[in-house]
Amino acid sequence: MNILIMASENDGIKGGKVGGLGDVIRDVPPALAARGHMVHVVTPSYGFLHRINDSRQTGTVGFMFSGRFHEADLYEVQGKNHHSHIRLSVIEHPVFASQDNRGDHSFYSFDPPDRPFASDATKFALFCMAIAKAVTDGVFGRLDCIHLHDWHMGFFLILRAFHPEMKGLQQIRSVFSIHNLALQGIRPFRNSDSSLEAWYPGLGYNPDLLSDPRWRNCVNPMASAIRLADAVHTVSPAYADEILHPSRQPMFYGGEGLEADLVQARDKHRLSGILNGCAYPESHQPARMKWQALLKLLSNAVIQWCGKSHTVPAAHFIACERLKQLERLSQKPDMVMTTVSRVVEQKLYLMKAPGSVQMTGQMSGLDQLLRDIEGHGVYLFLGAGDPEYEWFLTQMSSRYRHFVFLNGYSEDCAQALYANGDLFVMPSSFEPCGISQMLAMRDGQPCLVHNVGGLKDTVQHGYNGFVFNGNTVNEMVDDFIRTGREAAEIKLNAPDKWKKICRQASDSRFLWEDSIRQYVKVLYEG
Repeated sequence: MNILIMASENDGIKGGKVGGLGDVIRDVPPALAARGHMVHVVTPSYGFLHRINDSRQTGTVGFMFSGRFHEADLYEVQGKNHHSHIRLSVIEHPVFASQDNRGDHSFYSFDPPDRPFASDATKFALFCMAIAKAVTDGVFGRLDCIHLHDWHMGFFLILRAFHPEMKGLQQIRSVFSIHNLALQGIRPFRNSDSSLEAWYPGLGYNPDLLSDPRWRNCVNPMASAIRLADAVHTVSPAYADEILHPSRQPMFYGGEGLEADLVQARDKHRLSGILNGCAYPESHQPARMKWQALLKLLSNAVIQWCGKSHTVPAAHFIACERLKQLERLSQKPDMVMTTVSRVVEQKLYLMKAPGSVQMTGQMSGLDQLLRDIEGHGVYLFLGAGDPEYEWFLTQMSSRYRHFVFLNGYSEDCAQALYANGDLFVMPSSFEPCGISQMLAMRDGQPCLVHNVGGLKDTVQHGYNGFVFNGNTVNEMVDDFIRTGREAAEIKLNAPDKWKKICRQASDSRFLWEDSIRQYVKVLYEG
């Protein structure tokens, strides 16, 4: 088969990753190519990916967008791992380039509350138009399947269904993967420069197939893709079941208002849940480090981040102080907890929320967790994202000497934390699949996780990790604390049992080969 994959991230090229989506787009093409399929992968260049990678321009795509003619440059990029059946591309246009609040290149924008998704929706609406025109022009050859990932690519299916020049796309099978249903990219149909009719003037669309079920005057690219794709896929079986039902609690999993569309997709046999895989290269060795070497690696990363700003952010200043204090320890603490995560509500809501009065005295879950390990443990947290949650973690680090918040991302630091921690903490309120728990387990680090989504499908309590439950927020936080205490008790007082859990974590396998076999049979061939 000749397959085109469209996504907003691709860790198959240098600088192409923000979150777990990048890992998926990196790992799927080699697994498909190993089965003899030809795979094209295309993402935006964001103003820099074609510059920092070994690339060559292969053409220019011309198209109409927002009522005028545009051109975008297409580059073929040399990926991290060469394969004759894989072509990696980025497309460049001025709309794609943006920077975050640190001045770094950014994939995604943070728009004000009165214009949610405005910048990103325009960015990806243009991207989808450019690629739709490229496919129509035969740039990727005769395609058998187009695989689209998350709401960013939903505009492609809108064009496929309604644009008069894109009708030929309907002859190509389309697959839509949901990685995070909570982000839907909702924008108005009209009366905004970032709206469907502004991007595609004159488009003869059916609003019933595109509108958000709650805000009927808005286009919902996630909902549109679920309704219009030939096959819909979620990245774990448990998540595929969870999203068929309304959320039990605010900020928690559920269909996010799209339950009726998802149930309809299931009933028409268009919805499948297939667990993401994890790479297990034969050459992989966990990056074990001595305690002082680990601290030095983390300190160097924070110093580099400091150099990007004229003033030192509070998070970096406090992290440097905490790391200096930890360097005075003669040996590694008895319990090292770690997290590598995007700093967003989904990942941290249960850390910030209080438990019951009896369990935490109305303190946050993270407060109680840190109090429990004080004197014998440390917690190293690597991540960046939502300023509100970054500030929460910064404040916690200022209060607890044994909590280090590393406010940024470094691949070397991430690999070091996966390989050198004792317990990986991942209390997501919902989790479509998750990759961090798989990476930590691969290196022999058990995980403390919430019993949802892909975490439920990968971590077994007392066997290869620790799982907490609960029906209300208070109950979830309380069980998070209890389960953390259980893990610490085993680590500190039952070494043989702990070693067995670690061994079973490292022996657990979630193979892309198994996932790809289902991709081809269920999604691509239908």
